[in-house]
Amino acid sequence: MAQSRSRTKQSAQLGRLKSEWRLKVGDLRNAIAEKGKFPVENLRMILRGKALQDEEDGDDLYVKLKDKDSLIVAVIPKQPAGAETFEDDDDDDLKFKLPPSANRWKRKLYYFLRNKLKLPDIILMGLFSLSLKMWVIITLWFILAPIAHRWKLGPIFLLGTGFSIILLNLGKRQPGDVSAYSIFNEDFRELPGTYNADRIDRDIRAGQI
Repeated sequence: MAQSRSRTKQSAQLGRLKSEWRLKVGDLRNAIAEKGKFPVENLRMILRGKALQDEEDGDDLYVKLKDKDSLIVAVIPKQPAGAETFEDDDDDDLKFKLPPSANRWKRKLYYFLRNKLKLPDIILMGLFSLSLKMWVIITLWFILAPIAHRWKLGPIFLLGTGFSIILLNLGKRQPGDVSAYSIFNEDFRELPGTYNADRIDRDIRAGQI
């Protein structure tokens, strides 16, 4: 059986965990956090002198627990409320991380671009923020652009692209919403307080101007 020990200020035996032939590191971390009532994000696990990671390059990592293995679990204490930090919050905001719900192929692509190609986080943020539909539209645009240039339709193609972007980003009004432009409203209804020629005419006739 594999023993697990938790170390904060003192070492205390957390208990004996049932060892299987192969355990997913993430599942082991969650089991220890649940058993010891620890925050899972603050756990660091060390086995045979090596820190355990949940995944690598988008693939879940597994660990084999042998008989009489001791797993050291270090619990990082929470920062006291009001304590000053010397970390740059702006740098943390620019760091991009995939959500836990991301599928396997997206995680593998993310780790390949970040670890192998060394792309900065701001570019990764832009790449993975686009939906699959948007990627299809961008691909079609680059396919059709050379064809339009060959047939000397480049200006028309660019104008069509611009109008398409405008029309696709107009959005949809909810029931009861009124446009700022009366021409788009039912019965040409204006927003309250709109100042136009009719309002000026009424103010002049009423002696308010």
